[in-house]
Amino acid sequence: MTGPRSAVVVNPVKVPDLDLLRRTIVEGLATQGWPEPMWLETTPEDAGQGQAAQAVKDGAELVFVSGGDGTVMAVVTALAGTDVALAVLPAGTGNLLAANLGLSTDAATGVQVALDGGRRRIDVGVVGEQCFAVMAGMGFDAQMLEGTSETAKKHIGWIAYVGGALKYIRDKPMRVLISLDGKPPLHRRPRSVIVGNVGRLQGGVRLLSDADPADGKLDVAILSPRTLAHWAALGWAVVRRQDRVPRMETYTAERVEIRSARPQPRQLDGDLIEAGKSMSIGVRHRALLLCVPQPDSDPDLAYDASAADRAAEEVRAAAKEAE
Repeated sequence: MTGPRSAVVVNPVKVPDLDLLRRTIVEGLATQGWPEPMWLETTPEDAGQGQAAQAVKDGAELVFVSGGDGTVMAVVTALAGTDVALAVLPAGTGNLLAANLGLSTDAATGVQVALDGGRRRIDVGVVGEQCFAVMAGMGFDAQMLEGTSETAKKHIGWIAYVGGALKYIRDKPMRVLISLDGKPPLHRRPRSVIVGNVGRLQGGVRLLSDADPADGKLDVAILSPRTLAHWAALGWAVVRRQDRVPRMETYTAERVEIRSARPQPRQLDGDLIEAGKSMSIGVRHRALLLCVPQPDSDPDLAYDASAADRAAEEVRAAAKEAE
C-alpha cells in the first residue's frame, strides 16, 4: 500500500493499552488509504524529540503524539519550523495543549480529525533549545509540580496538583527582575511568574484570558499573593473570569527575561526543568503546524463533528474486533 506517510511517537508509560492505540491508529489511517505509520516509543533518555526528528528525516508528513505534556513538548520542539503536521492524541494527566485548543481526548476521533485535514499554525515559546506550546514558569507553579506525586496524578488526575500546591502555599516570595522586550526591568517580589502561549491551566482554569497562540506574543502573569486570603481572592477572581484579578499583573511581550537572586524551580509545559536563577523566553511566530477540527465558520472548511464521531466509532469497533 502506498500513500502519505505518518509516524506515531508514543510514551509507553503514559498509554494504558499500546496495542489498542496501535490498532486504532492503523485502522483509522486505513480508512483513508494511508499505509501503516512508523511506530516510535520514547525512552527515559529521550522524551520524544529524537524520535520526532527521525520521523521528519524519514519523510513523515504527519506525526501523532500520545503521552503526557512532557512528551508533547519534546515533539513540538522537533517539529517547530517544519511543515510536518502534529496530531495530539492525549494521554497522561495534564494534556494542556489539547485542553487549550479543544482537541479531543479520544484517540479515534483525534485520528479522524488529523485525516480530515484541518490545520492551524500556532506560535511556540522558546527557552534555550527547548520549545513549549503552553506555558513556562518560575516559582510557585513549578514548586506545585515538584510537590505532586505521579501516583496521585495517576489515581485522581489534575486534582492531585492541589495537594502539591498546599505544600508550598506559605513559602516566601521571590526577588526578581522582569524585562519585557528589552525595556527597563520591573522589580517584583512575586510567588510565580508565568509566561503563556495559551491561557488555560490544569482543570480548565483560564489564567490568561486574552492569550492567543497565533498572535506572535507571549502573555505574562506576575502573581504576588502574600497571605492565604490573597491566594483565595486571586483564585476566586480567576475562576470567575473577572476582568481584574487581585495580586496579578499581566503584560504581553515577544521577549521575556526573568532574573532571580537565588535559584528557583522552573517548568515548561508542566514538566520540571533544572532550577535556575534566570529564564530567557522568546517566541517563534506560527512555527508549529497543528491538526485541529476544521472551523465551522468557513463553509469550505466546515468540520462535521457528527461525521467525525461516526467515523471514529467505526474505527473503534474495528479495533476492538481485532482484539
